[in-house]
Amino acid sequence: MPNRNDTIVATSTAPGRGAIAIVRLSGRDAFHIASAVSKPFPDTARLATLCHLHRPHDPAAVIDQGLVTRFDGPASYTGDDLVELAVHGGTLVSTLVVEALVQAGARPAFAGEFTERAVLNGKMDLVQAEAVADIIDARSRAAHRAAVRQLDGALSQRLSGIRQALLQVDALIAYEIDFPMEDDGTLNRASVTAACDDALARIEQLLATLPAATLGREGAIVVLAGPPNAGKSALLNAVIGESRVLVSEIPGTTRDAVEVFLDDDPYPLCLVDTAGLRTSADRLEQMGIEVSERYLAKAQVVLACAESPDALDTTMRAVQGLTQGTVVPVATKCDLTASSPRSRGEGTSAGEPLRVSAVTGEGLPQLRDAIRRAVADQVAPPAEDVPLITRARHEHALRRAAEELRAFSFAWESRALPAPVAATHLRAAATALESLIGAVDVEDVLERVFRTFCIGK
Repeated sequence: MPNRNDTIVATSTAPGRGAIAIVRLSGRDAFHIASAVSKPFPDTARLATLCHLHRPHDPAAVIDQGLVTRFDGPASYTGDDLVELAVHGGTLVSTLVVEALVQAGARPAFAGEFTERAVLNGKMDLVQAEAVADIIDARSRAAHRAAVRQLDGALSQRLSGIRQALLQVDALIAYEIDFPMEDDGTLNRASVTAACDDALARIEQLLATLPAATLGREGAIVVLAGPPNAGKSALLNAVIGESRVLVSEIPGTTRDAVEVFLDDDPYPLCLVDTAGLRTSADRLEQMGIEVSERYLAKAQVVLACAESPDALDTTMRAVQGLTQGTVVPVATKCDLTASSPRSRGEGTSAGEPLRVSAVTGEGLPQLRDAIRRAVADQVAPPAEDVPLITRARHEHALRRAAEELRAFSFAWESRALPAPVAATHLRAAATALESLIGAVDVEDVLERVFRTFCIGK
Protein backbone atom coordinates (compact mmCIF):
# COMPACT_ATOMS: atom_id res chain seq x y z
CA MET A 1 0.00 0.00 0.00
CA PRO A 2 1.25 3.53 -0.73
CA ASN A 3 2.37 5.78 2.11
CA ARG A 4 -0.42 8.31 2.47
CA ASN A 5 1.92 10.84 4.11
CA ASP A 6 4.07 11.15 0.98
CA THR A 7 3.86 14.11 -1.33
CA ILE A 8 2.82 12.75 -4.70
CA VAL A 9 3.23 14.04 -8.26
CA ALA A 10 1.90 13.06 -11.69
CA THR A 11 1.00 14.48 -15.07
CA SER A 12 -2.78 14.84 -15.08
CA THR A 13 -3.29 15.41 -18.79
CA ALA A 14 -3.19 12.70 -21.44
CA PRO A 15 0.24 11.98 -22.95
CA GLY A 16 1.05 13.18 -26.44
CA ARG A 17 1.27 16.41 -28.40
CA GLY A 18 -0.92 19.24 -27.11
CA ALA A 19 -0.97 22.91 -26.21
CA ILE A 20 -0.78 22.48 -22.42
CA ALA A 21 0.10 19.74 -19.95
CA ILE A 22 -0.89 19.85 -16.28
CA VAL A 23 1.42 18.50 -13.60
CA ARG A 24 -0.19 18.02 -10.20
CA LEU A 25 1.61 17.87 -6.85
CA SER A 26 -0.14 17.15 -3.53
CA GLY A 27 0.90 16.49 0.06
CA ARG A 28 2.13 18.15 3.21
CA ASP A 29 5.47 19.13 1.59
CA ALA A 30 3.94 20.21 -1.73
CA PHE A 31 4.75 23.91 -1.35
CA HIS A 32 8.31 23.28 -0.16
CA ILE A 33 9.01 20.87 -3.03
CA ALA A 34 7.39 23.09 -5.65
CA SER A 35 9.36 26.14 -4.49
CA ALA A 36 12.55 24.18 -5.14
CA VAL A 37 11.80 24.03 -8.87
CA SER A 38 9.76 27.22 -9.38
CA LYS A 39 10.99 30.80 -9.52
CA PRO A 40 9.14 32.59 -8.10
CA PHE A 41 6.72 30.42 -6.12
CA PRO A 42 3.24 31.98 -5.60
CA ASP A 43 2.50 33.54 -2.23
CA THR A 44 -1.24 33.78 -2.86
CA ALA A 45 -3.56 30.79 -3.14
CA ARG A 46 -5.62 30.29 -6.32
CA LEU A 47 -3.70 32.94 -8.26
CA ALA A 48 -1.98 31.59 -11.38
CA THR A 49 1.57 32.93 -11.47
CA LEU A 50 3.99 32.92 -14.41
CA CYS A 51 7.13 31.11 -13.24
CA HIS A 52 10.36 29.68 -14.59
CA LEU A 53 10.60 25.96 -13.87
CA HIS A 54 14.07 24.55 -13.35
CA ARG A 55 16.07 21.73 -11.87
CA PRO A 56 15.90 21.55 -8.04
CA HIS A 57 17.66 24.55 -6.49
CA ASP A 58 19.35 25.40 -9.82
CA PRO A 59 17.53 28.37 -11.42
CA ALA A 60 19.96 28.35 -14.34
CA ALA A 61 18.83 24.86 -15.47
CA VAL A 62 15.53 26.07 -16.93
CA ILE A 63 13.03 23.42 -18.08
CA ASP A 64 10.10 25.60 -19.13
CA GLN A 65 8.06 28.69 -18.41
CA GLY A 66 4.59 27.95 -17.10
CA LEU A 67 1.72 28.96 -14.84
CA VAL A 68 1.89 27.74 -11.23
CA THR A 69 -1.17 27.76 -8.96
CA ARG A 70 -1.19 26.81 -5.29
CA PHE A 71 -4.24 25.50 -3.45
CA ASP A 72 -4.00 25.59 0.33
CA GLY A 73 -5.51 22.61 2.10
CA PRO A 74 -8.18 21.79 3.02
CA ALA A 75 -9.61 24.02 0.25
CA SER A 76 -8.18 21.85 -2.54
CA TYR A 77 -9.22 18.84 -4.60
CA THR A 78 -7.37 16.39 -2.34
CA GLY A 79 -7.84 18.28 0.93
CA ASP A 80 -4.03 18.57 1.25
CA ASP A 81 -1.79 21.37 0.03
CA LEU A 82 -1.79 21.07 -3.76
CA VAL A 83 0.10 22.70 -6.62
CA GLU A 84 -0.82 22.60 -10.31
CA LEU A 85 1.79 23.49 -12.91
CA ALA A 86 0.53 24.29 -16.42
CA VAL A 87 3.45 23.77 -18.80
CA HIS A 88 3.81 23.51 -22.54
CA GLY A 89 2.32 20.36 -23.99
CA GLY A 90 4.05 17.33 -25.39
CA THR A 91 5.63 14.40 -23.66
CA LEU A 92 9.09 15.71 -22.83
CA VAL A 93 8.39 18.94 -20.94
CA SER A 94 5.92 17.47 -18.46
CA THR A 95 8.19 14.45 -17.96
CA LEU A 96 11.15 16.72 -17.12
CA VAL A 97 9.02 18.73 -14.68
CA VAL A 98 7.82 15.57 -12.93
CA GLU A 99 11.40 14.33 -12.80
CA ALA A 100 12.55 17.60 -11.18
CA LEU A 101 9.78 17.42 -8.57
CA VAL A 102 10.71 13.81 -7.75
CA GLN A 103 14.33 14.87 -7.32
CA ALA A 104 13.11 17.58 -4.95
CA GLY A 105 11.35 15.00 -2.75
CA ALA A 106 8.02 13.97 -4.29
CA ARG A 107 6.94 10.43 -5.14
CA PRO A 108 5.25 9.40 -8.41
CA ALA A 109 1.55 8.94 -7.72
CA PHE A 110 -0.30 5.68 -8.17
CA ALA A 111 -3.41 5.53 -10.34
CA GLY A 112 -6.29 7.33 -8.63
CA GLU A 113 -4.21 8.41 -5.64
CA PHE A 114 -5.23 12.07 -5.81
CA THR A 115 -8.93 11.20 -5.70
CA GLU A 116 -8.27 8.56 -3.02
CA ARG A 117 -6.82 11.26 -0.81
CA ALA A 118 -9.88 13.40 -1.47
CA VAL A 119 -12.01 10.57 -0.09
CA LEU A 120 -9.77 9.97 2.91
CA ASN A 121 -9.79 13.70 3.70
CA GLY A 122 -13.59 13.89 3.53
CA LYS A 123 -13.81 15.96 0.33
CA MET A 124 -16.10 13.35 -1.25
CA ASP A 125 -17.32 9.84 -0.49
CA LEU A 126 -16.40 6.69 -2.37
CA VAL A 127 -19.49 6.72 -4.59
CA GLN A 128 -18.73 10.28 -5.66
CA ALA A 129 -15.12 9.35 -6.33
CA GLU A 130 -16.26 6.59 -8.67
CA ALA A 131 -18.39 9.17 -10.45
CA VAL A 132 -15.22 11.11 -11.26
CA ALA A 133 -13.88 8.09 -13.15
CA ASP A 134 -17.28 7.54 -14.78
CA ILE A 135 -17.33 11.11 -16.10
CA ILE A 136 -13.89 10.62 -17.63
CA ASP A 137 -14.88 7.28 -19.17
CA ALA A 138 -18.36 8.34 -20.35
CA ARG A 139 -19.04 7.66 -24.04
CA SER A 140 -22.63 8.86 -24.08
CA ARG A 141 -24.81 11.64 -22.73
CA ALA A 142 -26.78 9.10 -20.73
CA ALA A 143 -23.65 7.84 -18.96
CA HIS A 144 -22.50 11.42 -18.44
CA ARG A 145 -25.84 12.44 -16.88
CA ALA A 146 -25.74 9.51 -14.49
CA ALA A 147 -22.15 10.28 -13.45
CA VAL A 148 -22.84 13.99 -12.90
CA ARG A 149 -25.83 13.20 -10.66
CA GLN A 150 -23.72 10.71 -8.73
CA LEU A 151 -20.89 13.23 -8.33
CA ASP A 152 -23.43 15.77 -7.11
CA GLY A 153 -24.31 13.41 -4.27
CA ALA A 154 -27.75 12.16 -5.37
CA LEU A 155 -26.87 8.48 -4.86
CA SER A 156 -24.87 9.14 -1.70
CA GLN A 157 -27.83 10.95 -0.14
CA ARG A 158 -30.17 8.06 -0.98
CA LEU A 159 -27.78 5.52 0.51
CA SER A 160 -27.15 7.61 3.63
CA GLY A 161 -30.90 8.04 4.15
CA ILE A 162 -31.50 4.29 3.99
CA ARG A 163 -28.58 3.64 6.32
CA GLN A 164 -29.82 6.20 8.87
CA ALA A 165 -33.29 4.62 8.82
CA LEU A 166 -31.82 1.19 9.55
CA LEU A 167 -29.67 2.53 12.38
CA GLN A 168 -32.73 4.23 13.89
CA VAL A 169 -34.69 0.97 13.90
CA ASP A 170 -31.69 -0.83 15.39
CA ALA A 171 -31.47 1.81 18.12
CA LEU A 172 -35.17 1.42 18.95
CA ILE A 173 -34.77 -2.33 19.28
CA ALA A 174 -31.67 -1.90 21.45
CA TYR A 175 -33.49 0.60 23.67
CA GLU A 176 -36.44 -1.77 24.07
CA ILE A 177 -34.09 -4.59 25.06
CA ASP A 178 -32.21 -2.47 27.62
CA PHE A 179 -35.20 -0.54 29.00
CA PRO A 180 -38.32 -2.63 28.40
CA MET A 181 -40.50 -0.75 30.92
CA GLU A 182 -39.62 2.81 29.86
CA ASP A 183 -41.78 5.38 28.00
CA ASP A 184 -44.67 3.80 26.08
CA GLY A 185 -43.97 0.22 27.02
CA THR A 186 -43.27 -2.49 24.52
CA LEU A 187 -41.98 -1.60 21.06
CA ASN A 188 -44.54 -1.43 18.28
CA ARG A 189 -43.51 -4.41 16.15
CA ALA A 190 -45.58 -3.25 13.19
CA SER A 191 -43.67 0.04 13.00
CA VAL A 192 -40.37 -1.86 12.86
CA THR A 193 -41.71 -4.05 10.06
CA ALA A 194 -42.94 -0.99 8.15
CA ALA A 195 -39.58 0.77 8.47
CA CYS A 196 -37.77 -2.32 7.26
CA ASP A 197 -40.15 -2.74 4.32
CA ASP A 198 -39.67 0.91 3.36
CA ALA A 199 -35.87 0.56 3.38
CA LEU A 200 -36.08 -2.61 1.31
CA ALA A 201 -38.36 -0.89 -1.23
CA ARG A 202 -35.89 1.98 -1.55
CA ILE A 203 -33.04 -0.44 -2.16
CA GLU A 204 -35.03 -2.34 -4.77
CA GLN A 205 -35.89 0.94 -6.50
CA LEU A 206 -32.16 1.61 -6.88
CA LEU A 207 -31.47 -1.93 -8.11
CA ALA A 208 -34.21 -1.51 -10.71
CA THR A 209 -32.07 1.14 -12.43
CA LEU A 210 -29.39 -1.40 -13.40
CA PRO A 211 -30.77 -2.09 -16.93
CA ALA A 212 -30.96 1.63 -17.67
CA ALA A 213 -27.40 2.16 -16.40
CA THR A 214 -26.15 -0.71 -18.56
CA LEU A 215 -27.79 0.74 -21.66
CA GLY A 216 -26.43 4.19 -20.85
CA ARG A 217 -22.92 2.79 -20.64
CA GLU A 218 -22.89 0.13 -23.37
CA GLY A 219 -25.73 1.20 -25.66
CA ALA A 220 -28.84 -0.62 -26.79
CA ILE A 221 -28.00 -3.32 -29.33
CA VAL A 222 -29.80 -2.58 -32.59
CA VAL A 223 -29.22 -5.31 -35.18
CA LEU A 224 -29.80 -4.79 -38.89
CA ALA A 225 -30.86 -8.19 -40.23
CA GLY A 226 -32.12 -9.42 -43.56
CA PRO A 227 -31.16 -11.23 -46.76
CA PRO A 228 -27.95 -10.44 -48.64
CA ASN A 229 -27.93 -7.22 -50.66
CA ALA A 230 -30.96 -5.82 -48.79
CA GLY A 231 -29.21 -2.50 -48.17
CA LYS A 232 -28.35 -3.06 -44.52
CA SER A 233 -24.81 -1.64 -44.72
CA ALA A 234 -25.91 1.39 -46.72
CA LEU A 235 -28.72 2.00 -44.23
CA LEU A 236 -26.33 1.85 -41.26
CA ASN A 237 -24.02 4.35 -42.95
CA ALA A 238 -26.99 6.63 -43.60
CA VAL A 239 -28.23 6.44 -40.00
CA ILE A 240 -24.83 7.39 -38.52
CA GLY A 241 -24.12 9.96 -41.22
CA GLU A 242 -20.79 8.60 -42.44
CA SER A 243 -19.37 5.68 -44.37
CA ARG A 244 -18.29 3.13 -41.78
CA VAL A 245 -19.31 -0.14 -43.45
CA LEU A 246 -18.27 -1.50 -46.85
CA VAL A 247 -21.15 -1.35 -49.33
CA SER A 248 -21.23 -3.48 -52.49
CA GLU A 249 -23.80 -4.89 -54.91
CA ILE A 250 -22.13 -8.29 -54.54
CA PRO A 251 -24.26 -10.47 -52.20
CA GLY A 252 -22.43 -11.70 -49.13
CA THR A 253 -20.04 -8.71 -48.87
CA THR A 254 -20.58 -8.45 -45.11
CA ARG A 255 -19.02 -11.59 -43.63
CA ASP A 256 -18.82 -10.52 -39.97
CA ALA A 257 -20.80 -8.33 -37.60
CA VAL A 258 -19.72 -4.68 -37.60
CA GLU A 259 -20.51 -2.62 -34.47
CA VAL A 260 -20.90 1.16 -34.53
CA PHE A 261 -21.53 3.09 -31.29
CA LEU A 262 -23.86 6.05 -31.76
CA ASP A 263 -24.75 8.47 -28.97
CA ASP A 264 -28.48 9.10 -28.83
CA ASP A 265 -31.13 10.13 -26.36
CA PRO A 266 -32.29 8.74 -23.97
CA TYR A 267 -29.88 5.84 -24.59
CA PRO A 268 -26.91 5.42 -26.93
CA LEU A 269 -27.20 2.82 -29.67
CA CYS A 270 -24.86 0.02 -30.63
CA LEU A 271 -25.78 -0.48 -34.28
CA VAL A 272 -24.75 -3.87 -35.65
CA ASP A 273 -24.53 -4.65 -39.36
CA THR A 274 -24.73 -8.41 -39.87
CA ALA A 275 -24.17 -10.95 -42.62
CA GLY A 276 -27.15 -11.63 -44.85
CA LEU A 277 -29.46 -14.35 -43.56
CA ARG A 278 -29.49 -17.23 -46.03
CA THR A 279 -28.30 -20.80 -46.39
CA SER A 280 -24.81 -20.81 -47.86
CA ALA A 281 -22.30 -23.48 -48.82
CA ASP A 282 -19.49 -20.98 -48.24
CA ARG A 283 -18.07 -21.94 -44.84
CA LEU A 284 -16.77 -18.42 -44.15
CA GLU A 285 -20.11 -16.82 -44.97
CA GLN A 286 -21.96 -19.42 -42.88
CA MET A 287 -19.73 -18.53 -39.91
CA GLY A 288 -20.76 -14.88 -40.40
CA ILE A 289 -24.42 -15.90 -40.40
CA GLU A 290 -23.90 -17.77 -37.12
CA VAL A 291 -22.41 -14.59 -35.63
CA SER A 292 -25.50 -12.70 -36.85
CA GLU A 293 -27.76 -15.14 -35.05
CA ARG A 294 -25.84 -14.65 -31.80
CA TYR A 295 -26.30 -10.89 -32.04
CA LEU A 296 -30.00 -11.35 -32.75
CA ALA A 297 -30.31 -13.38 -29.55
CA LYS A 298 -29.09 -10.48 -27.38
CA ALA A 299 -30.53 -7.52 -29.34
CA GLN A 300 -32.94 -5.04 -27.81
CA VAL A 301 -34.13 -4.00 -31.27
CA VAL A 302 -33.95 -5.75 -34.64
CA LEU A 303 -34.42 -3.88 -37.91
CA ALA A 304 -35.77 -6.52 -40.29
CA CYS A 305 -34.60 -5.18 -43.66
CA ALA A 306 -35.72 -6.25 -47.14
CA GLU A 307 -36.50 -4.69 -50.52
CA SER A 308 -39.76 -6.44 -51.44
CA PRO A 309 -42.87 -7.28 -49.39
CA ASP A 310 -42.37 -11.03 -49.87
CA ALA A 311 -38.74 -10.83 -48.78
CA LEU A 312 -39.79 -8.73 -45.79
CA ASP A 313 -42.36 -11.36 -44.76
CA THR A 314 -39.68 -14.04 -44.97
CA THR A 315 -37.21 -11.94 -43.00
CA MET A 316 -39.73 -11.18 -40.27
CA ARG A 317 -40.52 -14.86 -39.78
CA ALA A 318 -36.81 -15.70 -39.67
CA VAL A 319 -35.75 -13.09 -37.12
CA GLN A 320 -38.75 -13.44 -34.80
CA GLY A 321 -37.62 -16.96 -34.00
CA LEU A 322 -34.10 -15.75 -33.17
CA THR A 323 -34.66 -12.74 -30.90
CA GLN A 324 -36.55 -11.56 -27.83
CA GLY A 325 -36.10 -7.94 -28.88
CA THR A 326 -38.54 -5.63 -30.60
CA VAL A 327 -38.63 -6.30 -34.35
CA VAL A 328 -39.16 -3.29 -36.62
CA PRO A 329 -39.95 -4.08 -40.30
CA VAL A 330 -38.01 -1.83 -42.69
CA ALA A 331 -38.60 -1.62 -46.43
CA THR A 332 -35.24 -0.51 -47.80
CA LYS A 333 -34.38 1.16 -51.11
CA CYS A 334 -37.78 2.85 -51.35
CA ASP A 335 -36.29 5.24 -53.91
CA LEU A 336 -36.15 2.29 -56.33
CA THR A 337 -39.60 0.81 -55.64
CA ALA A 338 -43.09 2.02 -56.43
CA SER A 339 -45.28 3.01 -53.49
CA SER A 340 -47.89 0.34 -54.02
CA PRO A 341 -50.31 -0.65 -51.23
CA ARG A 342 -48.32 -3.83 -50.61
CA SER A 343 -45.00 -1.98 -50.49
CA ARG A 344 -46.48 0.35 -47.88
CA GLY A 345 -46.95 -2.67 -45.68
CA GLU A 346 -50.56 -3.61 -46.22
CA GLY A 347 -50.95 -7.34 -45.98
CA THR A 348 -47.54 -8.02 -44.38
CA SER A 349 -47.46 -10.28 -41.36
CA ALA A 350 -45.91 -7.62 -39.09
CA GLY A 351 -47.99 -4.57 -39.93
CA GLU A 352 -46.90 -1.51 -41.86
CA PRO A 353 -43.15 -1.36 -42.50
CA LEU A 354 -41.07 1.80 -42.46
CA ARG A 355 -40.10 2.88 -45.95
CA VAL A 356 -36.54 4.22 -46.03
CA SER A 357 -33.88 5.16 -48.53
CA ALA A 358 -30.20 5.37 -47.72
CA VAL A 359 -29.72 7.38 -50.93
CA THR A 360 -32.35 10.11 -50.53
CA GLY A 361 -32.69 10.03 -46.74
CA GLU A 362 -36.43 9.36 -46.96
CA GLY A 363 -37.80 7.80 -43.78
CA LEU A 364 -34.56 8.09 -41.77
CA PRO A 365 -35.99 10.46 -39.09
CA GLN A 366 -38.99 8.15 -38.66
CA LEU A 367 -36.63 5.18 -38.37
CA ARG A 368 -34.63 6.87 -35.62
CA ASP A 369 -37.86 7.66 -33.75
CA ALA A 370 -39.03 4.05 -34.12
CA ILE A 371 -35.72 2.79 -32.72
CA ARG A 372 -35.97 5.15 -29.73
CA ARG A 373 -39.53 4.01 -28.99
CA ALA A 374 -38.56 0.35 -29.27
CA VAL A 375 -35.60 0.79 -26.91
CA ALA A 376 -37.76 2.68 -24.39
CA ASP A 377 -40.31 -0.13 -24.54
CA GLN A 378 -37.54 -2.59 -23.63
CA VAL A 379 -36.03 -0.46 -20.82
CA ALA A 380 -37.99 2.58 -19.73
CA PRO A 381 -35.87 5.62 -18.79
CA PRO A 382 -35.76 5.97 -14.99
CA ALA A 383 -37.40 8.85 -13.18
CA GLU A 384 -35.32 12.02 -13.06
CA ASP A 385 -35.09 11.95 -9.27
CA VAL A 386 -33.78 8.35 -9.09
CA PRO A 387 -29.96 8.01 -9.30
CA LEU A 388 -28.60 5.08 -11.30
CA ILE A 389 -26.59 2.15 -9.99
CA THR A 390 -23.65 2.14 -12.37
CA ARG A 391 -21.14 -0.35 -10.95
CA ALA A 392 -21.01 -4.00 -9.99
CA ARG A 393 -19.70 -2.98 -6.55
CA HIS A 394 -22.84 -0.93 -5.98
CA GLU A 395 -25.07 -3.81 -7.05
CA HIS A 396 -23.26 -6.31 -4.83
CA ALA A 397 -23.51 -4.12 -1.71
CA LEU A 398 -27.18 -3.30 -2.30
CA ARG A 399 -28.11 -6.94 -2.89
CA ARG A 400 -26.28 -7.92 0.27
CA ALA A 401 -28.16 -5.23 2.23
CA ALA A 402 -31.47 -6.42 0.74
CA GLU A 403 -30.73 -10.03 1.71
CA GLU A 404 -29.95 -9.00 5.29
CA LEU A 405 -33.18 -6.98 5.47
CA ARG A 406 -35.22 -9.92 4.22
CA ALA A 407 -33.57 -12.14 6.82
CA PHE A 408 -34.38 -9.62 9.54
CA SER A 409 -38.00 -9.29 8.40
CA PHE A 410 -38.50 -13.05 8.49
CA ALA A 411 -36.91 -13.41 11.91
CA TRP A 412 -38.80 -10.40 13.29
CA GLU A 413 -42.24 -11.27 11.99
CA SER A 414 -42.02 -14.99 12.76
CA ARG A 415 -40.28 -14.37 16.10
CA ALA A 416 -37.95 -17.17 15.08
CA LEU A 417 -34.99 -15.40 16.73
CA PRO A 418 -34.59 -13.28 19.87
CA ALA A 419 -34.63 -9.55 19.11
CA PRO A 420 -30.88 -9.06 19.78
CA VAL A 421 -30.02 -11.83 17.30
CA ALA A 422 -32.48 -10.62 14.67
CA ALA A 423 -31.05 -7.10 14.96
CA THR A 424 -27.65 -8.33 13.77
CA HIS A 425 -29.17 -8.51 10.28
CA LEU A 426 -30.04 -4.81 10.50
CA ARG A 427 -26.49 -3.95 11.44
CA ALA A 428 -25.14 -6.14 8.63
CA ALA A 429 -27.37 -4.29 6.14
CA ALA A 430 -26.17 -0.93 7.44
CA THR A 431 -22.54 -2.09 7.21
CA ALA A 432 -23.05 -3.09 3.57
CA LEU A 433 -24.24 0.45 2.82
CA GLU A 434 -21.38 1.94 4.83
CA SER A 435 -18.81 0.03 2.77
CA LEU A 436 -20.53 1.30 -0.36
CA ILE A 437 -20.15 5.00 0.45
CA GLY A 438 -16.79 4.55 2.19
CA ALA A 439 -17.96 5.22 5.74
CA VAL A 440 -15.95 2.11 6.63
CA ASP A 441 -12.27 2.29 5.62
CA VAL A 442 -11.85 -1.06 3.88
CA GLU A 443 -8.35 -1.25 2.40
CA ASP A 444 -9.07 -3.83 -0.28
CA VAL A 445 -12.11 -1.85 -1.47
CA LEU A 446 -10.03 1.33 -1.83
CA GLU A 447 -7.32 -0.60 -3.64
CA ARG A 448 -9.83 -2.11 -6.06
CA VAL A 449 -11.64 1.15 -6.80
CA PHE A 450 -8.80 3.60 -7.27
CA ARG A 451 -6.43 1.42 -9.25
CA THR A 452 -8.93 1.52 -12.11
CA PHE A 453 -8.41 5.31 -12.35
CA CYS A 454 -5.97 7.04 -14.67
CA ILE A 455 -2.64 8.33 -13.34
CA GLY A 456 -2.88 11.90 -12.10
CA LYS A 457 -6.55 11.82 -11.08
